[in-house]
Amino acid sequence: MDYSKVIQAIESVKHPAINASLTTLGILQDIDIEDGKVKGTLVWPFELVPPQIKQIIISSIQNALQPFGLNFEYEERLMNEEEKNRFLELEKANWKGF
Repeated sequence: MDYSKVIQAIESVKHPAINASLTTLGILQDIDIEDGKVKGTLVWPFELVPPQIKQIIISSIQNALQPFGLNFEYEERLMNEEEKNRFLELEKANWKGF
């Protein structure tokens, strides 16, 4: 399997309301491919991210991996202050809304 194509597919997944990829925004981190799975960490900027936004993001990642026959497993955590400030700057610069 060409892992560079898998990484490329993952890095092309964009946030539903921000014109930037999840990896650029810092929402998807610690990507690892092993045993037919892609493992990663979803890092949320706020504790109360609406469940429907989370589901859209998770589904988008799963859809990007589907052509490769890979499953997505993840852990979740909140962004630290530095990560959140970077996210907010990128959000402001790239906001497209719904």
